[in-house]
Amino acid sequence: MTINQGYCYHHVIQSDATRHSLASYLATHFSHSSQLQWEERLRSGEIVLGDEVASGSEELRAGQVLLWNRPGWLEQDVPQSYSVIYCDEHLLAVSKPSGLPTIPGGGYFENTLLNKVRRDFPEARPVHRLGRATSGIVLFALSPVAASYLAKNWHQLQKQYQALALGRALQDAYDIVSPIGKCNHPRLGQVFAANPEGKPSRSMARVVERRESTTLFEVDLLTGRPHQIRIHLAYIGYPLLGDPLYTFGGVPKGDVPGLPGDLGYHLHAKRLVLEHPVNQLILTLESPIPALLQSEIVS
Repeated sequence: MTINQGYCYHHVIQSDATRHSLASYLATHFSHSSQLQWEERLRSGEIVLGDEVASGSEELRAGQVLLWNRPGWLEQDVPQSYSVIYCDEHLLAVSKPSGLPTIPGGGYFENTLLNKVRRDFPEARPVHRLGRATSGIVLFALSPVAASYLAKNWHQLQKQYQALALGRALQDAYDIVSPIGKCNHPRLGQVFAANPEGKPSRSMARVVERRESTTLFEVDLLTGRPHQIRIHLAYIGYPLLGDPLYTFGGVPKGDVPGLPGDLGYHLHAKRLVLEHPVNQLILTLESPIPALLQSEIVS
């Protein structure tokens, strides 16, 4: 484990501020920490309101600028390597290992794919992200024209994954169209899950191989909702093996389910097909499949 250099978080005070002290306001809007923890940070001089170090007794107003100068903290060890799949002056595609966060969040700041890629490609801008446990292709823009094009046309890219699910599939293929929206979670308030009132979502799952108690699926992602494959396979009765969060029906597990970024499941972004943003050539990018997600069938 290593201690990072800390970070300055920026926040604009919201309209509900007059109902709170500064510490209770922070605990309400940033529930990863308790009011007592925010009070300790105020005593330590970490919180700045406007141009002054905050004491906690200030009268809050909507629109004020708040800064939290978070001191360096201990980050858990993660895989340190990535491999380049494709690179030119506009695009960079890399293969991310499972366990490495794509971007800062969830207690990770320096130990991220973005930080490691920018050491080699300072201009790189991530076009999308993969969950921490998900391995495979991550695409970066290296030029403004590529960033603009991909932001406008991301829905047109073909995205294919490999996933290991619990249970032996009864069908060879599944056209999954369950909507995805937010539902209640005992630790986070809300998370994305199967929800009839959510946004339309579609995945095409095909059986690659049935094993003793699991099924290896190939999944085409036809929409791009958060945790879509994890939710959709669980929705049809085949949650990812080892998924700490989602269970049958595509909803969070009962009691105290895991968090979205927890490890344990096996999902790999194996193929990305796109039109190059400048020369319009079709690129087919592929990431080597981890051993556990490779078919054991010998043809």
